[in-house]
This record gives sequence, structure tokens and C-alpha cells, in this order.
Amino acid sequence: MIQGGAGRALELIAAELVECRRCPRLVTWREDVAREKRRAYRDQTYWGRPVPGFGDPDAPLVIVGLAPAAHGANRTGRMFTGDRSGDFLYAALFRAGLASQPASTSRGDGLSLRGVFITAPCRCAPPDNKPANEELASCRTWLERELEALHRARVYLALGKIGYDAVVALARSRAAGAAGERAQRSAEDRPRPPAFAHGAEAVIPDPRGAAGEARLFGSYHVSQQNTQTGRLTGAMFDEVLRRAMGAAGLCDPGRSPS
Repeated sequence: MIQGGAGRALELIAAELVECRRCPRLVTWREDVAREKRRAYRDQTYWGRPVPGFGDPDAPLVIVGLAPAAHGANRTGRMFTGDRSGDFLYAALFRAGLASQPASTSRGDGLSLRGVFITAPCRCAPPDNKPANEELASCRTWLERELEALHRARVYLALGKIGYDAVVALARSRAAGAAGERAQRSAEDRPRPPAFAHGAEAVIPDPRGAAGEARLFGSYHVSQQNTQTGRLTGAMFDEVLRRAMGAAGLCDPGRSPS
């Protein structure tokens, strides 16, 4: 059980989220996968539901992925758990001192995170890892509510273009909604963040809707397609993570994770 106001709020959000059936295509896919299973996991009971965010409720750093993997988080019920993407990510977080262990195989494996919370704009495993725009729009409220509960969040590390664009869109929407007409025009005139690229960095309005600004960093996604081809190496990811941690006050930005 997570203690504290933020932790309790996240628990309540998670309890609602796991019952979500808003997107018929995603519901059908996640449940078909959970029923048919992969041969290697045929003796396991799949989660087969939407996946809540995971991590430290007092985190200043938020990692934003894409969606649960069909035989990863859709099987285990925890973000980036039980697949090669998670192997890469949690090993990096362990090197950086943010994870209690370098691997994550199940929700009950004892993994804990310090200073970081992991979430995504899509909470159900999508076919071909490609959620439709209307599915992302339908799922957006879950990301909004989780970020609102993360009262210390001020730095975002997006894994891939979809996560990056989701944070930018939410930040601009929240800024416009909170501003008066004059302030809204000023916000609209502000230069847009750079397009997604590995290593991109931007100052954005706070995506939680709070006053002030936040920092956004971009990294290639930790998918096998990127890590096994060398498009994203451990050293490349460590460098972006180090910068994000420095902005969040989690380490000296001039020092690499050990």
C-alpha cells in the first residue's frame, strides 16, 4: 500500500483505470492476447487489463513511454515489466540509482523506484504497438489525472515521439485552459518546443496545470527495434537520463550514472 496523499490518489486512479473499457479495439486485443498467450508463458495468468503508472509518488522525474507490450505489461500488470524493453530501462535506472534492482519480471518481484514515476499515454496493449489517435485521446484523462497527483513532478523524459507529443500537447492545453485571454495569446505566441528527436530538450508549461514551467527531454524508445539495432545504446540513454536527473535535482548533471 502506498502511503501519503499522492500515493493514495494514485491508488484511487489505478482502481478506476484497471476497469476501463473505453476503446473496443484495445479491449478486444488485450483480452485476446491474455487468453491465447505466448507459448513461453502458457502457464501464467495474464493481467489483460489497462496498466496504471508505477513508481515513486513523490517523484520529480516522470518517464513517459508509449503503451503496454502485449506479452510484457499486458501479462504482468506493471509498466515495462517482463519484456526486453523493461530489461533495458530498469537496468539503466538501476545504474543511475533510481531502481532497487536491475531487472523487473513480475509485479511481486520487489522492485521499487526512487525519484521517478513511469507512465504512458496509452494504457492498453495496442495491435502492432500502434494506438489510434482516437484511442490516445480517449486515454488522455488517465495521464492527466496521474500527473495531477504527482505534485512534485517537474521534469519529463519521453521515450519516443508519441510520448513526447503527448506531453507537449497536454502542456499547451493546460496552459491555454488556465490562462486568461491575454495570457492565452501570449502562450500561443511562445515558440513551440522542438520536434521530437533523441536528446531533444525543451522548457514547457507545466503539464499538470500548475503555475510555472517544466522541462521535457526526449529519447528514442527503449524498444527492441531500437536497442538491438544499435539505434539506442545504453550509453546514449544514460546520457539523456543523466541530464533529466540533473534538471530534476536527482544528481549532479555533470556526473554520469554509476
